[in-house]
Amino acid sequence: MSNAGLKPPPVADPYETDFYLWTQAQAELLRARRFDELDLENLIDEVASVGGSEEREIGNRLVVLLGHLLKWKYQPGARKNGWTATIFEQRTQIALILRASPSLKPHPASVFAASYLSGRLLASKETGIDVTLFPEVPPFTVVQALDLDYLPKEPDLLDQS
Repeated sequence: MSNAGLKPPPVADPYETDFYLWTQAQAELLRARRFDELDLENLIDEVASVGGSEEREIGNRLVVLLGHLLKWKYQPGARKNGWTATIFEQRTQIALILRASPSLKPHPASVFAASYLSGRLLASKETGIDVTLFPEVPPFTVVQALDLDYLPKEPDLLDQS
């Protein structure tokens, strides 16, 4: 039997087997200006995904914010300090992302409707109030939702007389 036909096993791709190791190797190649050795295909994908993660984070934080604003508005008797802390935290984190990436400033408005729907579902789950009892149209604007000083007033009670 000849050894000539035997090939060494393929070298495992660090991008697939050890992502952290891959990132550190790519960073070292960049520092050393060894651009021809970079894993450009995967590097391009990863750089592009960083922006996508910022968009997703804004959307996720907006869902939590809108859910808590709904709870605040429609459960005035159950208000807790933790709700205001959560509202403040979501707003400040969204503001920090927008400050670091000003080109994302239109993003909250572009995902507001979808985030509101998810916020309704979240508020329903957390309060036990049927989702259909929360208005389909948001009772506040994206500007109000992101305003550090805004808290919605409770709904007007219908005159039962």
